Amino acid sequence: MSGWTSSAGLAIHDLVPERLRRRWVAEGYCPDRDLYSLFTGQARSRPHQAAVIDDEGSMTYSELHRAVRALAGSLSAAGLGTQDVIGVQVQDGRHAVVAELAVAAAGSVCLPIPPGRGESDLATLLGGARAAAVIVDSASPISLVRERIQYLPAVFVLPCDGTDPTSLPVPDPEAPARILVSSGSESTPKMVAYSHNAIAGGRANYIRAVHGDTSGIRDLLLVSLASSYGSFGAAVTLCCLGGTLILCGRFDPARALQAIGKHRPTHVFGVPTMLRRMAMLSPSHDEDLSSVRAMVSSGDVLHQSTVDLCRRRFGVDVVSVYGSADGVNTHTREPELGTGFPDPAVTDIQVRGDEVIARGPMTPLCYVGAPQLDARYRLPGGWVRTGDHGRIDDDGRLHLLGRIKRVIIRGGHTISPAEVERELSTHPEIAEVACVPIPDADLGERLCACVAPRPGRAVPSLAALAEFLSQRGLEPRKLPERLAVFSELPLGHTGKVCHRTLSQLARQSQQ
Repeated sequence: MSGWTSSAGLAIHDLVPERLRRRWVAEGYCPDRDLYSLFTGQARSRPHQAAVIDDEGSMTYSELHRAVRALAGSLSAAGLGTQDVIGVQVQDGRHAVVAELAVAAAGSVCLPIPPGRGESDLATLLGGARAAAVIVDSASPISLVRERIQYLPAVFVLPCDGTDPTSLPVPDPEAPARILVSSGSESTPKMVAYSHNAIAGGRANYIRAVHGDTSGIRDLLLVSLASSYGSFGAAVTLCCLGGTLILCGRFDPARALQAIGKHRPTHVFGVPTMLRRMAMLSPSHDEDLSSVRAMVSSGDVLHQSTVDLCRRRFGVDVVSVYGSADGVNTHTREPELGTGFPDPAVTDIQVRGDEVIARGPMTPLCYVGAPQLDARYRLPGGWVRTGDHGRIDDDGRLHLLGRIKRVIIRGGHTISPAEVERELSTHPEIAEVACVPIPDADLGERLCACVAPRPGRAVPSLAALAEFLSQRGLEPRKLPERLAVFSELPLGHTGKVCHRTLSQLARQSQQ
């Protein structure tokens, strides 16, 4: 597939040479099948096995397959198909899984939007992807953003009834299947298009490698299915591996530990903060963690103190995954030694200059509706720039040395300081503003707003600033949690704010 255009005019191009895509299929790295066909095969071979376990109970593969086909029938009856993008904003649970797989069954491209994204992000994502429809539940703010979308997509509210379709399309395995959403270092969300082969090939290969033994796998997923990290849940655990997916909804460390004892997962997937908070809870008298084979961490820097804590608490390996929606991945069970060895079945990794770049079976097609991002982050031959400093040692292991991008990562969530700065700069009491990270033992980093007031004005309180930002549409996770006040912000030799100096001063002000 050299190019794909949606019914609404969205163009998606594959920036990886076609000969490489075909080579990865020939080498067995990609299955050359669409996701729904893979799911159908799993449903037929294991109809009575639990596919999804959530707060409503257990749902077998056969039951899930029927629900998927019914919703796919509704989508098809509405005229949606292989040339359409369909947004999904549904709380984690069986309905989110049904929605995602139904979009695949209809042959459409799925755009999962994590619950909790604000009105501004929801409108930006649906509009930027030119979505033809959106599937939501009662918690979605879709009704609040209709006037901000130039056209109104068809809206399907779950749960909804449908009829089993007589036939369904079979999309090209190299056509787009899913759009991953990642804020990255941009002030607006980035959208990255992945093909069926890139998900069922490269991304599935990395999950297989993380599991080691894939027999009888039961994945407890603590992060959102709609996140880049959690995107493997339905598409890989169910479609490719035939495992059981366990979902707990909103994270709570005590509930997560209870879910381990009750549902017997083999692998637990979370960001470091989640795993650390679970490990810090005292064991209950009837606690049973014996089913767990490994704890898997991604989405943030995994510090050695967290590794040691989890190893003592759970008695198993902690697998550290380095990856992003942009298309890079390595993992290791020895995080103290680096970030792991590149896997040709997933991505080849090189260091050019001192920047990590990647290309392989999991490499995405392109950024969605953002040629400026393709120009910035994609290199000739299909390579992806990660924005991370790194080196590869003599044994071939990758070591990360830091981030080129200026971002703040709070508990696995990436926050763009530029977005917060942009909004705070409009506050009538503030003359200068810059946002920097404050190290935090629990969440990794917290956002500190460094401000200088206008002459003769008083600086608003942290709570007042948070209220101001909320009114401007920022989600709670992006709100500053620390405030440092200066008469003026320190400047570097270029005349710009020196963030390194400012970070030091902000840390000192919080001590």
